Amino acid sequence: MVLITRETDYALRVLRALSDGQQRTAGEIAAGQLVPRQFAYKIIKKLSRGGLVTITRGADGGCRLAADLRQVSLYDLMTAMEEDAGIVACMEPGYPCPWREAHGGCAIHCGLAQVQARLDEALRTHDLHSLIFGPAQVPSP
Repeated sequence: MVLITRETDYALRVLRALSDGQQRTAGEIAAGQLVPRQFAYKIIKKLSRGGLVTITRGADGGCRLAADLRQVSLYDLMTAMEEDAGIVACMEPGYPCPWREAHGGCAIHCGLAQVQARLDEALRTHDLHSLIFGPAQVPSP
């Protein structure tokens, strides 16, 4: 089972490349972070739509980090990447479940909804800065 897709992994690499605040081209990011160039463009566009990067077009164009990675969760990134972190299809809003419709409910769905809520909560507790660079080290006294 894969929860974090390759695209989200590549998005983390793109954000790592931009974390120093410098503007970079998709080609520079692709080469430096070992992300296939065709994916880099697509990922940068999604990150831009999600408000995580800004894109400047033209001869001096590129992209730049637009968000504080300490304030963006893994859940937020997966949402920006249009990834579904659902553990089962019936967790999707509006999913037409014949069993629930025929029986007026489903204990399995209710149990999985609890698991899904815990998973979403866990994804929200991990900020991107810590994922990319490791947990902050507290200096010893």
